[in-house]
Amino acid sequence: MIVFNNVTKYFPTRGGEKWIIRNLDLTIPRGRSIGLLGRNGAGKSTLLKMISGSLDPDEGRIDRYGRISFPLGFAGSFHPGLSGAQNVRFVARVYGVDTEQLVEYVQDFAELGPFLHEPMQNYSSGMRARLAFGVSMGIAFDYYLVDELTAVGDDNFKRKCRAVFDQRLQHSDVVMASHSTSTLRSYCQTGAVLENGQLTYYEDIEEAIEVHLRNMRGPGK
Repeated sequence: MIVFNNVTKYFPTRGGEKWIIRNLDLTIPRGRSIGLLGRNGAGKSTLLKMISGSLDPDEGRIDRYGRISFPLGFAGSFHPGLSGAQNVRFVARVYGVDTEQLVEYVQDFAELGPFLHEPMQNYSSGMRARLAFGVSMGIAFDYYLVDELTAVGDDNFKRKCRAVFDQRLQHSDVVMASHSTSTLRSYCQTGAVLENGQLTYYEDIEEAIEVHLRNMRGPGK
């Protein structure tokens, strides 16, 4: 369960304050995956970072009950001067899992070969994404956070990613931000629409999609 208690987040801009969330009180229950919708720049990625704990709200608090992933495939928190394996060990210690077991899992999953022991500053963007996805799948989270589900690598690797992710979601939930309504329909039962600093929750993903599309069309359309 993820509980928002009067959460507010904004960023100062030249044109004034850019509100991401205003006074949000919301409980995301276990057992149902949620699709997050909103126009470009609404703040979906910021909201996922807040849920993960990598970004604090300006007001209020977020209570997390269960193990919550970093945004799936996100490599931004990895240290470029450390090797892939060293970064994996660091993440393992943060989440309290066996370091060598996670390294072995990522070594097998990410298919980086000897590059696993090279500094990440030498990685291509695809290699960083494969390492980050492998780390995400190597830890059993209660919630997986997904910011636009993308697959990297050849077709065989993409199929492997999809199969492992689907397997994980048999026992876990997902909070997924995406512009693809078909992807959200595949993974999510409930939805939430972020619009002008307000997040509105819907028990049915179809209702959330309908509201979002209506917002995109504009008033009266």
